[in-house]
Amino acid sequence: MRLKLLSTLLFAGTSLAAGSAMAAGELNLICAADVVICEQMKGDFEKAHDIKVNMVRMSSGEAYAKIRAEARNPKTDLWWAGTGDPHLQAASEGLTEEYKSPMLDQLQDWAKNQAESSGFKTVGVYAGALGWGYNTEIFKQKGYKEPVCWADLLAPELKGEIQIANPNSSGTAYTALASLVQIMGEDKAFEYLKSLNANISQYTKSGSAPVKAAARGETGLGIVFMHDAVAQTAEGFPVKSIAPCEGTGYEIGSMSIVKGARNMENAKTWYDWSLQPEVQSRMKDAKSFQLPSNKTAEIPKEAPRFEDIKLIDYDFKTYGDPEKRKVLLERWDREIGAVAN
Repeated sequence: MRLKLLSTLLFAGTSLAAGSAMAAGELNLICAADVVICEQMKGDFEKAHDIKVNMVRMSSGEAYAKIRAEARNPKTDLWWAGTGDPHLQAASEGLTEEYKSPMLDQLQDWAKNQAESSGFKTVGVYAGALGWGYNTEIFKQKGYKEPVCWADLLAPELKGEIQIANPNSSGTAYTALASLVQIMGEDKAFEYLKSLNANISQYTKSGSAPVKAAARGETGLGIVFMHDAVAQTAEGFPVKSIAPCEGTGYEIGSMSIVKGARNMENAKTWYDWSLQPEVQSRMKDAKSFQLPSNKTAEIPKEAPRFEDIKLIDYDFKTYGDPEKRKVLLERWDREIGAVAN
């Protein structure tokens, strides 16, 4: 009986020790990119490190809200990907940790500028221009003219044929909102969005959902980052991507370590690892066609190049500011969300 009790206690002790060792090798990650690249990054990291990744996939706006809600008792260690504006907002509110990666010197200027403007509380991991993707078969069948400018999206025949995400939950849609304000001025941008609302069938939660719906033939056109439209084309869907003629904004997909992270060293390990050229060169294997931030990473041949697109001088600092973001989103809720179809 005493031997049985002793073996039970030894087994319990061994299990407890194993559990403790496992807990020490964990990373709690929010991934704000498409689920396919999120899963690939998680798998590649776990193969290269003795660290278990507990990953949650959510949109940029949701990620920011979660990190803000947990500020006094952080449950997340690292936030990877998603548009840079909410990352900058989190940095300005002291929700994220200053960290200067030894990989910084290897990055593109736009990625380093993102780090510097945030006090090194975030960094650029990829970039991509805003535009849209439309279903060429639907447009051909219905006789719609190809929309090449923002103004073309207001055509009456496109009523109910367009989807875009809600800027409260989606970084993609917030980038669209901020881009239009910078292109047109705030009042004219909201007049445009009111007119556009007549053609919107749905405001989705996720930024890439609209073009996935267009690919499946559920809607004619999705306003998204162009690389998300290209990804649908690469999957064999009849989707054509467009960079608007008047000019467009772009995202700097970013990465931030949460202030007070429980697994700080593991978060830094992921941070440095994900900035390596060989890791970023693998993103195309998940049909993720953004421009990588490491200068020597392979740029996917399908990736929309900045030099081929009329880009605005997007003001990341202003539109990543918490007060500016709040004002724009409240106005969107009042004037667009409240009357949305």
